[in-house]
Amino acid sequence: MKKRKLGRTGIEVSEMAFGTVALGLPYGLGIEHESQLLPEDKAVQLLQTALGRGIDFFDTARQYGKSEALLGRAFRQRRQEVVIATKCAHLRNKDHTLPAEKELAAAIERSLAESLEALQTGYVDILMLHDGDEEIIRHVGIRKIFEAYKKEGVIRATGVSTYTPQETKAVMDSGGWDVVQVPFNLMDQRQAALFDALDQRGMGIVVRSVLLKGLLSERGQQLHPALKKVEQHIASYAPLSKASGLGLPQLATKFVLAFPQVSAVLVGIDRMEYLQEALDTVAGKVLEPEFFEQARNGAFKDPGFLNLHEWSVQGWLK
Repeated sequence: MKKRKLGRTGIEVSEMAFGTVALGLPYGLGIEHESQLLPEDKAVQLLQTALGRGIDFFDTARQYGKSEALLGRAFRQRRQEVVIATKCAHLRNKDHTLPAEKELAAAIERSLAESLEALQTGYVDILMLHDGDEEIIRHVGIRKIFEAYKKEGVIRATGVSTYTPQETKAVMDSGGWDVVQVPFNLMDQRQAALFDALDQRGMGIVVRSVLLKGLLSERGQQLHPALKKVEQHIASYAPLSKASGLGLPQLATKFVLAFPQVSAVLVGIDRMEYLQEALDTVAGKVLEPEFFEQARNGAFKDPGFLNLHEWSVQGWLK
């Protein structure tokens, strides 16, 4: 497993990061009940196997059910061998307003304390804002709270998980953040326009949604009629997949890894076979330049439509 620098944080991580959301709560296409989750003992075994095979970067969050606790069980005796990124609990009130500064500080302190307890550790490598919108990202008070924990050594680096390029640009422009986690894949390539600028500022770039919640795999077939254009576009990758000798998930992952600015590709893993597939993907050769260029030219024409949350609300992902 190759290592990459996480911006200028001084942290090196495996280029494949293990996403744990599907270990902690029902997540992904066709997963609706906790009974479908991997049993806890097997989840711990899966995490430990991943570390043994070279993946040392693990992503979790307060909102990911029991995933922090599973990481705590898996790595309490091997803490120095892993890099753990977790995300603060959501900060907005139920009416979507932000609390006053004292309440914000208390909420962040409580979230971090709960994460440390669940993870069974005295520090977090990267503490991130979860789905940070522009107001939260630019909030000087919030940034200072994160920076204070960094100075204390309770966290090693600060970061933000974003959705839109506008939010990512806000992270870059506001300063003070070390890492940004962005959605980016074959179909939605909008964030790539910011990769060079983020890299020049020394920010670590972690990419999620590489497989578009599983759609860039065999699951991207026989979709809801409202997603016909999406299904057709996914099918259009078949010639490139065949020419490159890569299955669609492998093509999608190698495409993102071909960007030198990217520190790590975050892949959700909740089965041993998915771990093996991820390892096989990064172990092979890099994507050849001609296939990379074809993939860059193969983005979906209306990336704003690729809103999986909205699709789920509409009932299109069942």
